[in-house]
Amino acid sequence: MSSSTKTWTVLVYSEDPQVRERIRTAVGRRPAGDVGQVSYVETATAEEVLALVDAGGVDLCILDGEAWPTGGLGICRQLKHEIANAPLMLVIVGRQADRWLASWSQCDGVLVHPLDPVDAARTVADLLRTAATQPAR
Repeated sequence: MSSSTKTWTVLVYSEDPQVRERIRTAVGRRPAGDVGQVSYVETATAEEVLALVDAGGVDLCILDGEAWPTGGLGICRQLKHEIANAPLMLVIVGRQADRWLASWSQCDGVLVHPLDPVDAARTVADLLRTAATQPAR
């Protein structure tokens, strides 16, 4: 299946439903014409993220680095260390200065709140293109 006809499963994590909605709205259902459509799975707890990723079938995780009580940066780092062939991880941080924390978390991409829809869609599309070349998770 080509990446333009695939439906990608994107997990969106934040304890705040408004943040999850802003992420979905910024990225959209089809972030670029050549990467296919996105199907979102939302979660509000770290435990749900871990269980869903462990079960497989998630192509990309978008994690709110500002989530409380468990931030997306820590979840990303944990998944990268504990899950073989972990999905690609995109972390959203609160400030440009926090990009170094995203690097520490070993994420594959980083965005900054508030989300710019053009940048968000482009970043997700780039990550999905990368996912298309990797083995299935």
